[in-house]
Amino acid sequence: MTITIRQRKPKNGTIKLFLDIYNPKSINKRTTKSLDLFLLEKPNSTQKKRNKEVLEAAENIRSKMVMNIAYDNNGLDDLNEKDKSNINFIAYFKEQTEIRFNSQGNYGNWESAYKHLKTFCPKGISITQVDPKFLEGFKFHLEHVAKTKSNVQLSQNSMYSYFNKVKACLRQAYKDELIIKNPVDRVKSFKQGETQREFLTIEELQALFKAECDIPQIKTAFIFSALTGLRWSDINNLLWNDLQHSETGNYWFIRFRQQKTKGAETLPISEQARELLGEIGLAEERVFKGLKYSAWHNLKLQQWVMRGGISKTITFHCARHTYATLQLTNGTDIYTVSKLLGHRELKTTQVYAQIIDQKKVEAANVIPTLTL
Repeated sequence: MTITIRQRKPKNGTIKLFLDIYNPKSINKRTTKSLDLFLLEKPNSTQKKRNKEVLEAAENIRSKMVMNIAYDNNGLDDLNEKDKSNINFIAYFKEQTEIRFNSQGNYGNWESAYKHLKTFCPKGISITQVDPKFLEGFKFHLEHVAKTKSNVQLSQNSMYSYFNKVKACLRQAYKDELIIKNPVDRVKSFKQGETQREFLTIEELQALFKAECDIPQIKTAFIFSALTGLRWSDINNLLWNDLQHSETGNYWFIRFRQQKTKGAETLPISEQARELLGEIGLAEERVFKGLKYSAWHNLKLQQWVMRGGISKTITFHCARHTYATLQLTNGTDIYTVSKLLGHRELKTTQVYAQIIDQKKVEAANVIPTLTL
């Protein structure tokens, strides 16, 4: 089941909002619902705030509809508010997971957390019975029992991420008034481990540019990400209409809404990045048609990396890391890099600064030892 917000092509300066609904358990699997909400196509500074509020209202309607359909699909539509507080927590977690279907990376983490929850508590548990003891038990499960697909223990960051998803789910349950108190407030979270962010040097990126890839669309999208810092989800949803040119400043930029943070962004891009896209297509068409995210496509990406003579394990998200490190290495201040990446907090960007500091240490030691 998926429900997405769609914007109709601008007419008379306004953009009407609709919900595209796909419910495989319904007779009419695909339906469209008008929200009676609209955005202003070219808002001024005051109207931008109004547009943001309208989008937030649309997202609230979408989220509530997802939950209502989920209740309906699971035979819970006739329950009153009191009865809903006794629903199965594991089922509720699954519903919260499906709400995030359109955010590929985030959805994957929620789905993995759900699988571990299901293994830990296969029969489920009433949402009102989730207490600190249950949560401590799940923490123990993640740390000492749970395994990856490769049958190895979970990493520190995986445990941190999965438990945080449970916390987020319980916060939502408290907000929905399904529970009176949030039990997670009395349970310590896992500490976040040091994050290893793999990236490419400019020489390695140049080598990839020259190397042949079995799926050219992946190559173009990866290079474009390395030149702009865009995430896979934002590149996958990029429309030609999002690509715009400033006549006064004579530069190209992308105006889009981040899939992960939902923040509205205006991102200047280089001439090189613009030329990489080729001829402009129809306004409502995707720039990267047919781009897919799967184990097969990740394999083809890694094979392309190896053809470029690079032994690092590279995923698509490494292109974003590459953009950040290249910007910092070439002198762009960290505050500007943070804004270019669309980070909400500067501390998120400081991880890249630590990488650059390490490169400085390495550079200080490249001079051979003097022989006296």
